Amino acid sequence: MKNNIKLPEQLVNDFFSNVWHKPHNLKAIDNLMTEDYKITTAGSIISGRENFKSWVKGFQELLLDAKTESVALFYNKEENKVVSRWICSGRNNGLFGLEADNKLVSFSGIAIWKVRDNKLSECWVERSAYELFQGLRANSSNLFV
Repeated sequence: MKNNIKLPEQLVNDFFSNVWHKPHNLKAIDNLMTEDYKITTAGSIISGRENFKSWVKGFQELLLDAKTESVALFYNKEENKVVSRWICSGRNNGLFGLEADNKLVSFSGIAIWKVRDNKLSECWVERSAYELFQGLRANSSNLFV
């Protein structure tokens, strides 16, 4: 890291380790995301850093002990885009409006971020939500996807 400038992979790894691992420090989002941060996920757009914090908090209330691990990560030569393939896990506390059964669930996903001013500024997320939903709905004992 030169002159306090983080590589894109450091921004993403800091996001996962601070926000998506215990103790789930949502205040870290202030240092990692631009104020006008925008995420497109599940066909919805969440605009603004504060709205994103609320969305994360709500998601983590449905996925207790949430943890996200990057499986693969790379960025472009200009260092203004970064891609991560990841696995998120936690305990079901009512995902998709279904019964909270406290079972361990896991799902995979891919995120593409834009980087601006040494912060994450925009993100597009695709995750294996349908497969997770099917497993939860079937009340399967093996909910890993």
